[in-house]
Amino acid sequence: MKSTVGIGFIGTGFARKVQMPAFAACEGARLVSVSSGSVVNAEAAAAEFSLEHFTADWRETASHPDVDLVCITTPPNLHREMVLFAVEQGKHVLAEKPMAMNVAEANEMKEASDSAGVLALIDHELRFQPGRQRAWTMMREGAIGKVRHAKYNFRAPHRGDPSLPWNWWSDIEQGGGALGAINSHIIDSFNWLLGADISSIFCQLQTHVTRRPFDGGSREVTSDDEANMILRFADGELTENATGIVSVSMTEQPEYVNRIEFFGTKGAMRVDHRGELFIAKDGDNAWGEIDVVLGNAISGAADTGFSRGFMSFAPKIIEAINSGSPSIKHAATFEDGLRVQRVLDAARISDKEARTISI
Repeated sequence: MKSTVGIGFIGTGFARKVQMPAFAACEGARLVSVSSGSVVNAEAAAAEFSLEHFTADWRETASHPDVDLVCITTPPNLHREMVLFAVEQGKHVLAEKPMAMNVAEANEMKEASDSAGVLALIDHELRFQPGRQRAWTMMREGAIGKVRHAKYNFRAPHRGDPSLPWNWWSDIEQGGGALGAINSHIIDSFNWLLGADISSIFCQLQTHVTRRPFDGGSREVTSDDEANMILRFADGELTENATGIVSVSMTEQPEYVNRIEFFGTKGAMRVDHRGELFIAKDGDNAWGEIDVVLGNAISGAADTGFSRGFMSFAPKIIEAINSGSPSIKHAATFEDGLRVQRVLDAARISDKEARTISI
């Protein structure tokens, strides 16, 4: 049993805004090292959170002797190499989504982490919103019966601004785009809340802002900023002939929306972006709100619901490593990441070939 968990961070975007402050608030956690492709960014993050070590070489963070957990928050095309190196060093890993660039990479990462016997997690932190956890329990208690249909609506209008500069998010070769960044969370939400796999998918991807400013000129955007999916789910404890529809846009106005809905044989359930939970029983003509604690948001970070989830997730990671636990209830494992990756790969084939893909 450990008394303190040393944490290393690879990347200074999401890590600096959410992961570092969340872990800094955890008893038994120690922020040790941060690396970035920009040593200036690494030094600034280290100074802000009083980390003793910063570097432009991510291998130094992943192999640092005082680091027990490596948090990987880089573009997806770098995940495989970083994960394989970290688990080879015997480190526990928390990797951002999407897990990898394709199923082959994800499977290799899972097999390596299994062989190393380390805790290997995907950062699907929305699972840990109190409202979503309550929904998970209520659905299994039969609150809305068997699910017939699921809907997910996500929109964040900021990428509709054509003046936003070109970066990795604009590049399909680096794993950028809405499908990987957002639909991966949605697929995992369905997998976890329904306890059933997606059995078929029709996907349509779109790029509305086709060029962005870059290096004094402009550069073509090769990734999607809209990703829509039509789904069928395998039958299970909570599903029967169930279908699903997903609308994701990074350009639609006016406000941020992140909402999941389930329609069952005995009623309907809805969870909004901060974890607000609503239910409507058969015969009701309006939603009724369920009283849930929403958890804590991180000061300075946009309150999109993700930081609330991570604030609940972070202490459970520390507790598991400190106690030597091999798993965390409700946490997304590399096996879960692989399940998501299968759907993402099928979605890309569906979009390219304009047909439904069975999974």
